[in-house]
Order: sequence, then C-alpha cells, then structure tokens
Amino acid sequence: MSYRMFKKLMLIVSLMMLGFYSGLSFGSTPSSLDELLDFVKQGKVHENKDNKARENKFRKAKANQKNLLAEENRARNRQEKQSLALETTHRKNDAEIKKLSVKLRERMGSLKELFGVIQQVAGDTRGLFDASLVSAEFPGREVFLDEFIEKMTSDSELASLQDMERLWFELQREMTESGKVSRFDSNVIFANGNEEQKQVIRVGAFNLISNGQYLSYSPETEKIVVLPRQPRREYVAAAESFSNASEGHNLFGLDPSRGQILKLLMQSPDLEERVHQGGTVGYAILALGAVAFVITLIKLTGLFWVKAKLMAQVRNDVPSNDNPLGRVLQVYEDNPKVDCETLELKLTEAILKERPSIERFTTLLKIIAAIAPLMGLLGTVIGMINTFQAITLFGTGDPKLMAGGISQALVTTVLGLVVAIPTVLLHALVHGQSRSIMNLLEMETAGIVAEHREKDQDVVA
Repeated sequence: MSYRMFKKLMLIVSLMMLGFYSGLSFGSTPSSLDELLDFVKQGKVHENKDNKARENKFRKAKANQKNLLAEENRARNRQEKQSLALETTHRKNDAEIKKLSVKLRERMGSLKELFGVIQQVAGDTRGLFDASLVSAEFPGREVFLDEFIEKMTSDSELASLQDMERLWFELQREMTESGKVSRFDSNVIFANGNEEQKQVIRVGAFNLISNGQYLSYSPETEKIVVLPRQPRREYVAAAESFSNASEGHNLFGLDPSRGQILKLLMQSPDLEERVHQGGTVGYAILALGAVAFVITLIKLTGLFWVKAKLMAQVRNDVPSNDNPLGRVLQVYEDNPKVDCETLELKLTEAILKERPSIERFTTLLKIIAAIAPLMGLLGTVIGMINTFQAITLFGTGDPKLMAGGISQALVTTVLGLVVAIPTVLLHALVHGQSRSIMNLLEMETAGIVAEHREKDQDVVA
C-alpha cells in the first residue's frame, strides 16, 4: 500500500467518523458518502448558528461591563478611604502606647528589677517542676507557671499579687513534699502496655514505687511507667517491705539522682545478657564447663563408691570381685606358692589393670581446664576484630561504640576463666581421690608381698 493510498483511506475513515458523530445529533447515521457530505454541511450550519448566538451574548454582556467597572471603582474608593482612616487611628494608638509605656516604666521604677528576678525564679521553677517526681502527684503546676511567665514577659499585662503568692506557694509545696513519703492513686503503665489504677508511694522527690516495683515519671506524657528492669533482688525486696509498712523505720534503696541511676540501670546488661554477648564461642565454653561438671559429679560418685567398697574389703579377709582390692587379693589367692618376685609382678599387673578405670576422664578434666582460657582468648580476638571493623566503618566519634565492643569481646575471656578455674579445682579433687585409691591398692599389695616373703623365709629356716 502506497503512502498516497493510505492518506485517502484515513481521510475516508475520518469523514465517516465525523458523519457518524454528526449523525448522532440528527438521530440517524449516513448510509453513503453523499449522505455523509450532507450531514457535514448541516453540522456546519448548526455550528454557525451557535457561534452567532455566542457573539450576540457577548455583545449584550459588553454593554453591562461599563456599569460593572464603575461599580468596582466606587467600591475601591470606599475601601481606600477606610484604609486611610484605619492608618490614622493606628498611628494615634501607637503614639498613645509609647506614651503609656514610658509612663509605666517611670512608675515601675525599682519594681522592674524585682519583676526580672521573679521572672528568672519562675523560669528556674518551671525547669525544676519538669524533672520533679512531685508533679506525678500534683499535675498541672506547669500550666500556671507558663501563664505566669507569659505575663511577666508581656508589656500589656502585669502579674498580680495573687500570682506571685501562688508562685511562693508552689515553691514552698515543692520543698515540703520533697521531705515526705506520700501515697496516692494513679494510673500506672506496665511493661506489656496495660494501664491500671494502682496505689503509688512517692519517697520525697527521689523515687516512685508500687507493689514493690520501682516506677519512673515522664514529664512529656505525664504518665507513670513501671521500669522494664528492676534493681537487684535485695532492693526490690526492700521496696516491697517499704510498701507494706505503715510505721517505724524501714530499709529502702533510695536513688539520690531522682531516677537517673535507675534509667542507667536499664541500659546495663544483666548476667544472662552478658552470657549472650559471648556469642558462639561463649556458648561453647559454657558447654565445656557443663561437661566438666557432669564428669566430675559422675566420677566423684563412682570413686566414693569404690573407696567405700575398698574399706569394706580391708576389713574382710575373703576377696570379692566387686572392688579393685578384692580382685588384687584374688590374684594372691590364685598364686599362693609362687616366689616373691613373680607374685610381685602379678600383683603389679593387677594394679595396672585397675588404674584405667580409676583414673578414667581425669585427663579430660585437665584438657578442659587448659582449653577454656584459650577459647576465651579466641573469642576476645574475634570480638576485637569486629570492634575495629566497626571503628573503620563508623569512626571513633562515639566512645560508647568502642567501649561496648571491647566489653563484649572480653566476655569470652571471663567465661573461659570462669570455666577453667573451677575445672582445675575439680580436677585436683578427682585426681586426689583417684590417687588415694591407687595408694591404698599399692599399700595393700606391698603388705601382701611382705607377708609372702616372710612365709618363704620361715619355710627355708
């Protein structure tokens, strides 16, 4: 298909579409090109009529435009006159305000310095009330102070004598309440987000407690919240005893920093979190420690049981196969006529057979005691590498980053020593018991050999 034929085809399609939409307005559709041409002519006639109607409407509106313009000009003139009058009044009022301000400063005299001091005291008191736990029991004091400070900084209004007396009262109440132990009911938000009505005990301006739990007060939200992490058990027990007391003297863990130490306590990790900081190496060290403890427990139980049987065998002349000494004596009973050297060798062989079962796992305890510190050192080195990588990425601007990383790195060393030191003591205990049993066997064997040698000498004589 050539370009010229394509243009003709598009022209025909366009005319048909135009005729179709024009036909919609006439209520029919063209059936041929001639009818389509007639519809186009009729549509052009209608468009001309519409255009003429618009022109006539515009000509009519043009006649009214002069009247509208004149009306707007008159309104503008009225507004300009009113604006000039208001400006004149504003200048007069401004001049009057300046005169009155000068007269006010002259009459205030030395009172201006007094108001300055009062304003400074009010500002300091506002900051004090923000951080005070007394506000948990007496909320809304900051609203009065804000209004009072606004009056003191305004030139149009002065603080009244009643406002100053109210400031004096609030300061006196703050000092008085800071030396009291007060009980009041308030909503308390727990760690799970639930809010309940509880009796709260305020210990001066230092601590808030409820049901043996330490609380904190948020000045921004004016809410009392249970600390997610409580102090050590003895302080919690003291707080619970203090809550239940009604008279007399009671021990109580007081926070002189007004809650700051308790907030820092929330950031310090407890023992469980310290263990988790050790990571995989720390868990492996603790697993070795658990293995060492289990081995020691089993081994000591077995050794005490064997030693009890040995002592029973010493008091019994009939050998028994349920203990090492009985089995050694059985060797003597089985070889009563051999010479002393042969008997000594057989008894030594019997003792050597008993040694592995008696000293079993003792070497493993020694190995664990030696490996635990090395594993702790390995964890420390890995932690230091991670710390220096963090310093490389984020720099040394935050000392907490380095201190926290080094602290975590040293946790594995602590865990290694915590496992190694008791394991050394346990190894010494197990080795001592094993050595005691072996000495008893050797002593009894030496006695048997000596007795057998005496018998041989008597026979020769």
